[in-house]
Order: sequence, then structure tokens, then C-alpha cells
Amino acid sequence: MLGNFTYHNPTKLYFGEDSLANLSGELANYGENVVLVYGGGSIKKNGVYDDVMAILNEAGKKVTEISGVMPNPTIEKLREGVAIAREANVDLLLAVGGGSVCDYSKAVAVSVNEEEDPWDKYFDRFEEPTCQIIPVGCVLTMAGTGSEMNAGSVITNREKNLKIGHVFASSDVMPRFTILNPRYTMTLPEYQMVAGIYDIFNHICEQYFSGYDDNTSDYIAEGLMRSLVKASREAKKDPQNYEARSNIMWTATWALNTLISRGKSTDWMVHMLGQAVGAYTDATHGMTLAAVSMPYYRRMLDYGMPKLERFASNVWGIDHYGQNQEEVAMDGLAAMERWMKELGLVMNLSELGVTEDMIEGIADATLILDGGYEPPTREEIVELLKESL
Repeated sequence: MLGNFTYHNPTKLYFGEDSLANLSGELANYGENVVLVYGGGSIKKNGVYDDVMAILNEAGKKVTEISGVMPNPTIEKLREGVAIAREANVDLLLAVGGGSVCDYSKAVAVSVNEEEDPWDKYFDRFEEPTCQIIPVGCVLTMAGTGSEMNAGSVITNREKNLKIGHVFASSDVMPRFTILNPRYTMTLPEYQMVAGIYDIFNHICEQYFSGYDDNTSDYIAEGLMRSLVKASREAKKDPQNYEARSNIMWTATWALNTLISRGKSTDWMVHMLGQAVGAYTDATHGMTLAAVSMPYYRRMLDYGMPKLERFASNVWGIDHYGQNQEEVAMDGLAAMERWMKELGLVMNLSELGVTEDMIEGIADATLILDGGYEPPTREEIVELLKESL
């Protein structure tokens, strides 16, 4: 483990089929004005909305709603939500839904008491909150983003063709509590399930593929990846397999609660590429990551060969016998690609609506980070995008 670091995660987790029963106890810690945040209405179809509302009403809460939060929340929707929360004199933001609803609620939380426009302050200049942050609680209905136990928020600006994530430094932005019931994830369409699974996997990869030291965080990452691959195959075969869905949900949380990033650098270039694609196409996040991943990781053969060899051996069980380092590494990437196709992930950008005339704009919208083995140049980003078409 290299360097010095601090790890503090204040989010309290309630996990399991009966976890919603803990909501009433948590509500007692906050004032009467609760803003309930949710998406397109699926929680009304599957009964989660009624269950949550019954608990809120029993607790005597005054409830205001922000509905219609989209999969890639926009800055316009954020501004709308901030106005609603201010009018309600909000004491608690309760996010009920997937990662986008959680992301959105955290963005509202840091903006309610901020006079400046949230895009300018948080997603353009990447400044930290200087105002009072509204507490957020989550009832998660989709596994993937890990937003339920971190301080990250991703917002899209359609006018600028930008999709920007801000991981806030303050632990006060993290949800105060999260309720994780794997049953809630079982009503998702298969497309959304597998997109979420790859989002989880790629979160781990982004933190794993960096650094050359012997780091405990990497051993944890390998275990999470092995568990996810096994559970994903079981869930693909039987989406109602509770054990598989519970393991996927738990892995999603630990993939991005910052634990496995401690004591090391991290990459995040696949996410930068995928988010830029999402800003142009509004495509499902996990699918944008899948579409650009293989060209990016093949490029890594020139810089991160030792880690790719280890990935092949420790995650995919590739046998070293009779093979050199590069052959083992390439076999590992081939195993990963077979698994991705087995799940039914989108493997090229054209399926997501990307055309060749968009490439330059997407490249311009891609932030270049320097945490990985070798940051790509803009020219390399253009080539990676073309290879992903």
C-alpha cells in the first residue's frame, strides 16, 4: 500500500428482504418535511411507492414529490428539483429508485442552500459545497452505480453535450442511510439488469487497472469481480435467483464506496469515454461503457501488461502453462469479451446511435484523466472511438 489516505464512509446500510422496515426508525432522525425523489413511475407499478408512502404517512411526515428523474439526469431537471425542495423547506431528501435518482438527490442536496447555479459551481469548476447540505436517504431499486454509498453525482448538460461526474470531497454528501432489498431489483428488464452488472464490473476495473505495487485493495477487487461474474451468469439464467441478485447488489455497493481505491491511483478513462457518448446519445450508461471497453483495454497491453496478466489469472482462471505474459493477458481479455457477449451487452457504439460524424464532438467532450498507466491523447481517443463503432 503506497502513500497516505483517509477512509471514512458514514452511510448506514440496511440489507435484505425485510430492510424497508428500518425506514421508520431512520425517519425519526429528521424533520417533518420530506421530499420524495423517484423516476419514471416504475416504483408505483411494483408497489415500492405505496410501501414507502405508508411508512412516511405513519411517521407523520409532510411529503413533497420530485418525480420523473430520467436515467441521465439533466441540469434543467436539477434546477427544477432544487426549486421544489426549497419551496418545501426540505429536511430530508428520500431517493427511491436506481443510481440516477440517488445521484440526482445528492446534486439537489448540495444546491438547495447554494445561491450560485449548480452547473457552474459543481460541474464546470468542480468546487465543493460551502453551504448547508441537505441529508439524503436512499431506497435502492437497481444495482449498478454504487451511488447509494458514495459522494458522487453525474449530471448531463444537453446544451453543451456534456455529461459530468463530480465526486464530492465532503462525506456529508453521502447518503446517511440506504435500504438495499434485492427483491426490488427483480422487476427490471434484462437489458437494464445486464447494463447494471457491467457498470459494476467496470467500476472495479477502473480502480484495479492502475499502479504496479502489491496492494491489498487489488486483492479485494479480484474477489469482487469473481463473485460478480459467477452471480451474473446465475442471474442471466434465472433473474429471480435471490442469492445471485443479492450478491450482485452487495458487490455493486462495495465496488464504488471508495474502499478499493484506497492507497492507489485509479484510471476512470472508460467512464470518461462512456459519459461523453451518453451526453450525445442518452444511451444507457452501462452499455456505453461496454461499447468502448475492449478497445481501451487492448490499448493497455502496451502499458499495463503485468496487471492484465494478473487479471487473466486471478479473475478468469487463465492457465500460464506454456504461455508468455502477453499471451496470458490476451487470453484474459478474450475471456472478458466472451462473458460480455454472453450477458448480451452492447459491444459497439453504432448500436447506441453513434455515427462517424459524432466522433470528433464526443472526443472533445471526453475528459482526459491521468490516473491510469498512460493517459490517452485526444488523437488516441478519436481512434478508440472509431474502433468502438
